[in-house]
Amino acid sequence: MKIKDFFIGFENGSKDFGEHIAVIINSVLLSIVYFLGVGGTSIIAKIFGKHFLDLKMRRKDSYWSELNLTKRPLEEYYRQF
Repeated sequence: MKIKDFFIGFENGSKDFGEHIAVIINSVLLSIVYFLGVGGTSIIAKIFGKHFLDLKMRRKDSYWSELNLTKRPLEEYYRQF
């Protein structure tokens, strides 16, 4: 009976240890991926002067983007594909 209890305790301890190690490893790996991915993208975007969001304040009545839709002749709408 003592041997069986030992192996049951060993199994439960191993399971708990594995879950704790998995949480730590996942946190570390996700942090590294986040800082390399987001941080690297941010640094490269700043080097090339790329702005992903239009955050400049403009004195306009509306913040909608202009689509520059022009009226085309009716013949251009017939065979589009």
